[in-house]
Amino acid sequence: MRGTALTITIYGIKNCDTMRKARAWLDDHGVAYDFHDYKTAGIAKDKLKQWSDEVGWETLLNRAGTTFKKLPDADKEGLNERKALALMAEQPSMIKRPVLDLGGKRVVGFKPDIYAKEVPAKAGKKG
Repeated sequence: MRGTALTITIYGIKNCDTMRKARAWLDDHGVAYDFHDYKTAGIAKDKLKQWSDEVGWETLLNRAGTTFKKLPDADKEGLNERKALALMAEQPSMIKRPVLDLGGKRVVGFKPDIYAKEVPAKAGKKG
């Protein structure tokens, strides 16, 4: 096969159960990937905006998480894209995990059946 191998990046937080499951799935399926921990490395506002344009800020925002639930009511009220992106940039724990960057497509959250359908077989493997 000619051309460059697809570089897959998984974004999330190291000590997250969902992240562990997603990374284990990728490892078990022989998928090579880079890991970006946005709790320690942060996340660029332009990257968040790009994701929001692709999947919607409502999909990106983890409303079920502790960080969001602990926000003052004033911060939760009147949420729109601009406000949600600012909150996620300030506190990356509010970004739903994982965000799997497949190059031309993003997959938010982890469901094995969706990964099986969306992640290219042998992605990142030399063969």
